[in-house]
Amino acid sequence: MWDWIQREAVYLWYYLDIQFRQIAPYWALGIVLGSAVSVFGKQYIHRAFAKIGRRKTGWLGVIPASLLGIASPLCMYGTIPIAASFSEQGVRDDYLAAFMMSSILLNPQLIFYSAALGQTALIIRCVSCFLCGCAAGWLIRLFYSGKDKSFFDFTGFHEGRSHDTDPNLLLRFLKNILRNIRATGPMFALGILLTALYQIHVPSEFVSSLFGKNNGFGVLMAATIGVPVYMCGGGTIPLLIQWLSDGMSMGSASAFMLTGPATKITNLGAVKIVLGWKHFLLYLAFVMLFSLFTGILVDLF
Repeated sequence: MWDWIQREAVYLWYYLDIQFRQIAPYWALGIVLGSAVSVFGKQYIHRAFAKIGRRKTGWLGVIPASLLGIASPLCMYGTIPIAASFSEQGVRDDYLAAFMMSSILLNPQLIFYSAALGQTALIIRCVSCFLCGCAAGWLIRLFYSGKDKSFFDFTGFHEGRSHDTDPNLLLRFLKNILRNIRATGPMFALGILLTALYQIHVPSEFVSSLFGKNNGFGVLMAATIGVPVYMCGGGTIPLLIQWLSDGMSMGSASAFMLTGPATKITNLGAVKIVLGWKHFLLYLAFVMLFSLFTGILVDLF
């Protein structure tokens, strides 16, 4: 028994060390650059979005709205009060939908995390998240423009107090980094631990058979498990690296990267508050269908 425990401990330490050295630089870089955007660039991003929202740019306005949603470093509970203030300023629902959808899926910090997956996966993630934001905005414009009632209900939401208030810019930046470490560190460590346990105990053939190119079944499975499995961007990157190495198709990974953040429990809670049940169910259907279509399309090419 003791020999088995020692052997398991050696294996676990070996894989933990490999995972940490492989992922930690991307995690650290993501935190530093994400904090830089939050401290020095957030207000400019939100001002730019407010200007776009007040202009009559038509269908094309959804495109910069989605891009600015990706650039915004706020979590969904931070994005909703900002979106509420934009709505009060007269920003259209389709622009808000594009901004909020892409903000849920991606942010500057997660972009740098995702670089650990390789260039192809990084490009696919960025493009698919951008297009998902655009699609959300265009659908709102197509089916809900001209309606008497807004698609969103921001009643009771007001822009919260910012934590980045220290008058010293360097201290403000360092405090933001520390908050980022506290927020993402536990999930990052959990992701590495789960990946190490997976490498020890789960045969690689299992992932290849489940998530390989299998006429869309693997994509459907990946889109489905993205709902309960997704923890946070930093926590799932180690798992995705190993799954891709073991035979997961890029389409399945793409579906997982879309449904995961879009259906993360905290994000779902925030979205449900401003949508109501009817629109919330439409949101879930949109996310699942878009991720499934994206995954199948990626595998075809």
